[in-house]
Amino acid sequence: MVALFDHKTPGGIKELRMFDFLKRSDRETGKVVPEVKASAAGAVIAWAGGGRVAWSPRDVVSLTKSGYCGNPVGFRAVKLIAEAAAALPLVLQDRDRRYDVHPVLDLLGRPNAAQGRAELLEGLFSQIVLTGNGYVEAVGADGLPGELHVLRSDRMSIVPGADGWPVAYDYAVGGRKHRYAVGDGVSPVCHIRSFHPQDDHYGFSALQAAASAIDVHNSASRWSKALLDNAARPSGAIIYRGADGQSTLGQDQFDRLVSEMESQHQGTRNAGRPMLLEGGLDWKPMGFSPSDMEFQKTKEAAAREIALAFGVPPMILGIPGDATYANYQEANRAFYRLTVLPIATRVAAALANWLEDFTGERLDLRPDLDAIPALSAERDAQWARVTGATFLTEAEKRVLLGLPVQEVGDAG
Repeated sequence: MVALFDHKTPGGIKELRMFDFLKRSDRETGKVVPEVKASAAGAVIAWAGGGRVAWSPRDVVSLTKSGYCGNPVGFRAVKLIAEAAAALPLVLQDRDRRYDVHPVLDLLGRPNAAQGRAELLEGLFSQIVLTGNGYVEAVGADGLPGELHVLRSDRMSIVPGADGWPVAYDYAVGGRKHRYAVGDGVSPVCHIRSFHPQDDHYGFSALQAAASAIDVHNSASRWSKALLDNAARPSGAIIYRGADGQSTLGQDQFDRLVSEMESQHQGTRNAGRPMLLEGGLDWKPMGFSPSDMEFQKTKEAAAREIALAFGVPPMILGIPGDATYANYQEANRAFYRLTVLPIATRVAAALANWLEDFTGERLDLRPDLDAIPALSAERDAQWARVTGATFLTEAEKRVLLGLPVQEVGDAG
């Protein structure tokens, strides 16, 4: 049972304090001994046990360094997605016509003085894949923006209002912070984010889902490097067994053996040359143990998990052991259909909706499916099916193929 004691505070107010009976007291005087503060690390017990798993930090900067800058699989996966999506031709149309010339197309074709369309979109797609968030800044608020710039996601933070919706974006760089106000007029920043089930403002990136596999892959690479640096073994050993029981070569014999090995059995020109041993010399080959070889399988499995998280078929990345697709052409088609097209379509639609606020006209911006070589077989089959559907009108066929209902001048 816990005892409660009444104590007088300096202000005269009674205060109930629990667990005073646990404090040390002087047996002679009965006075409570005051507490003595000690170092938090002064009485640490050394507990010998198994090692704990050390995962890398999960913030955006650390993940980008370890998963993109320091991992070849993650780097190549992001590069493939960003370059493929940025290279897709875009078409701009409304309900009545498809535009060959339009101010929006001109803006996207030359978004700023330092970048073209491919460079801008590649940076935007890379930011979305790496961080789950992409930010595009509009420069010039009179009508259509004069320039577009991709902002780094790791420098951007959202300022939520009382209702939870963003009221501003803060961009921090060089110890300074610039605020983009949102709510009065057109937003100067277009925020494109991936779905995050536990966050209302920021997106979830593929890099976060692949973080554990990236740690395993990087650790296996470091282990292999450490093996070469600290425990690398020769391909074999020459063992001397003398006829008289001696196991040590003389100095002249040792020097002659070393000289012969360097001149006759080292270098590319001596590759595969048989070794002739004499005088009690014996050759013992050496190799990696099964546990050493298991690290390579672990590394390949981690590489496949990284590719899976990014949506890139392992066959395209050259990862062995994957037989999901019958050939490279099928893997490439699946890559475009399941990974490249969804992100390219979503980003194009978001940019079109954002630029509509500047132009005031309803526009549809999407990838041109007819100009994607990887999907040509599927597109030809779709055209053949729609063309052969005699029960459909011309307008319905155009809608099914993603074309405007009626081009200007088609009918009087």
